[in-house]
Amino acid sequence: MKLLVINGPNINFLGIREKKVYGTQNYDDLLQMIAEKGEKEGCTIEVFQSNHEGAIIDRIQDSYYDGTEGIVINPGAYTHYSYAIRDALASIVVPKVEIHISNIMEREDFRKVSVTADACDRQIYGEGLNGYLMAIDHILAMRRA
Repeated sequence: MKLLVINGPNINFLGIREKKVYGTQNYDDLLQMIAEKGEKEGCTIEVFQSNHEGAIIDRIQDSYYDGTEGIVINPGAYTHYSYAIRDALASIVVPKVEIHISNIMEREDFRKVSVTADACDRQIYGEGLNGYLMAIDHILAMRRA
């Protein structure tokens, strides 16, 4: 099985930015967790990160052609206003899970609104980096059902 994890703006700054919100583990720690999960589950997991909206849209669209069977996405700040990313996600008919490291429902009001969530099968937030593993498990369960 081939899965794609997409990380939006500033996720590459894990361990650097707002440690009280996002924790002290860095982006390499996240990549290692995901790689180990892929190995354990016997699936290929590609991780893509960009701070650019168009690059994220291009990668979502490319997934239509490259055999991707599920998408985990942390759109970062684009969650709250990128209808373009939302529309790209809606165009791809594979299981999709939106993930947020922090509990967006306990933060600023603007973070409680996700324009991308309705294009996904599930939204996970407030579980730290473990939320990515939960999202992968959810997609694997959907694909195997």
